[in-house]
Amino acid sequence: MITPSESGDGRPDPSLSAIMSERRQLINLAYRLLGSLAEAEDVVQETYARWYAMSQQQREAIESPGAWLTTVASRICLDLLGSARARRERYVGEWIPEPLPERTEWIIGRPGGPTVDPADRVTLDESINMAFLVVLESMTPAERVAFILHDVFRYSFAEVAEIVGRTPAACRQLASSARRRIRASQTPATPTAQQAGIVRDFKQAWEAKDIDALIALLDPDATTIADSGGLVSAILRPIEGGEQIARYAIDLAGRAPDLTLLERTVNGQPGLIAQHDGVTVAVFAFEVAGDRIKHIWAVRNPDKLRPWTVGPQH
Repeated sequence: MITPSESGDGRPDPSLSAIMSERRQLINLAYRLLGSLAEAEDVVQETYARWYAMSQQQREAIESPGAWLTTVASRICLDLLGSARARRERYVGEWIPEPLPERTEWIIGRPGGPTVDPADRVTLDESINMAFLVVLESMTPAERVAFILHDVFRYSFAEVAEIVGRTPAACRQLASSARRRIRASQTPATPTAQQAGIVRDFKQAWEAKDIDALIALLDPDATTIADSGGLVSAILRPIEGGEQIARYAIDLAGRAPDLTLLERTVNGQPGLIAQHDGVTVAVFAFEVAGDRIKHIWAVRNPDKLRPWTVGPQH
């Protein structure tokens, strides 16, 4: 069997480093398209498997390996997004995109656990915050792919058309429709330092079981959505209204007194994690509008907490 680092005659493949240097870009693209780091990694693995399944002659005939890899990865994502709809209809409770830690925490990793290859890091910018990813979930697969490729990764509509198998005009239309969805959902940006202060105040009020302080920090029309995937206990429907969310938070604090809340960066923005005996059991992402919390997304599904979980010491 030929390893990826060898050509057919056993010599190292000189194009390997050029090909593998595309990995980070592909992970970044696939995560934004799918909202799942685990699925993004699978897509990138499959993309490379297809590259190395070709003969050396076929690979050498490809003018731009990077463009070829992007095209293949995007098409795999497009297919997955089509089937994801059906899978998410069967999902127990609400489906929330997989939360990502801040890169330094991710690389330093877990005590005794493996460190993560820096090439696997996802670049954290505004196209990765939880509110943005949740809006992407409401788009059709073609809208999502056209928008991400053009608006986030700056591919021309001619290039996008080739990838998604539509005309450039149709892709322009898809991206425009996606932009409208984004605009309709956007709240004016609150400076990060102010967001961090509000999240910290929320943590302290929650720890103190101060219901009045919690209500004051929450928008009256705030929404909380939890994602357990049916694997752990969690509310299955959104909680609506600041007062209802505050009451639920106090109730939760009473039922789980041994949880530790820590401030962390979640998808590039101030957030919280809950730990039990040093293991992360929940990740909370926030959307802050003005000086109030508008949305809270609580991820409890252990499958989605893989990058956050403290591994056992060996």
